[in-house]
Amino acid sequence: MGQSRVVTGKIERALVTGGNGFVGRAIVQMLLADGVQVRVVGRGLYPQLEAMGVECYRGDIGDQAFMVGAVEGMDVVFHVAALAGIWGEWDDYYKTNVLGTQSVIAACLGRVRALVYTSTPSVVFNRQSIANGDESLPYPEKFLCHYAKSKVMAEKSVLAVDPSRLACVALRPHLVWGPGDPHLIPRLVASRLQNRLKIVGKKDNIVDVSYVDNVAHAHLLAANNLLRAGTAAGRAYFISQGQPVNLWDWLNELFVRLDVPPLERSVPFSLAYALGAFFEGAYRVLGLQNDPPMTRFVAEQLAKSHYFSIENAQKDFGYAPIVSMEEGIICLVASFKKD
Repeated sequence: MGQSRVVTGKIERALVTGGNGFVGRAIVQMLLADGVQVRVVGRGLYPQLEAMGVECYRGDIGDQAFMVGAVEGMDVVFHVAALAGIWGEWDDYYKTNVLGTQSVIAACLGRVRALVYTSTPSVVFNRQSIANGDESLPYPEKFLCHYAKSKVMAEKSVLAVDPSRLACVALRPHLVWGPGDPHLIPRLVASRLQNRLKIVGKKDNIVDVSYVDNVAHAHLLAANNLLRAGTAAGRAYFISQGQPVNLWDWLNELFVRLDVPPLERSVPFSLAYALGAFFEGAYRVLGLQNDPPMTRFVAEQLAKSHYFSIENAQKDFGYAPIVSMEEGIICLVASFKKD
């Protein structure tokens, strides 16, 4: 058990797992701006974070003894660390995303008041288009990638915790982007410049996107709810700009601003899906570890609509984007041109 502390409704000390990652670092910076004492857990050394006054613990979230020491004295834990991606071994996803999350939960019980878990809308992806979906959507029974399956299992573990022992919430930000993004936009730009990216489907799919600072803001709002009213405990929430976009029009507008040729060529969804199945099978047989050029999951994501209501997040803890779409794009483009 941790040392007794005066209980307030304000975050004073916070731990961020994966604090050096894209979303994690945005949360860290927002916490620091609020005067919170911040500790991060990760596998590496983070001199930049230490220079900002962050306390860094190096270790494995799956090591419960290590996590017990890491959460000591914290008001809230933001569990952001995860193994993302669309390809890899199930054992790796299970170890990091499922067992790692269960280790974080166990360490928090009796020591920390609140846990904010970073989930994903992929936990409700059922291979159908989703239009203005809400949190009543069920988990699917079958999965096209290990990441989605492991995140479902982890989210279930988080939401099953007794709120009287540990107040937990799961946030599901969709397609996170912004300056410092090491994955989504840089990969799309690289694929376009290498002429490997094509429009999949009819170019009519509508999707949610989430600027990274808005995602961090949602995390802090949810944590404050857990520490005060606690009405968000045991629940999951979709997070986005609240402004769905046509995926391909949005990407092409971004490409133009980045001086990247816009997309023109397209392939039918059925062909992309068949190619995904072929590459998945070939990569398994050959034992290849790098990402296939196409998978069934990616084909579905690129061709179908998936956008969600943020009404519950607005109602329960006052979430609203603090950075508009246009402001976010301006910041993203400036960061690319600076690099």
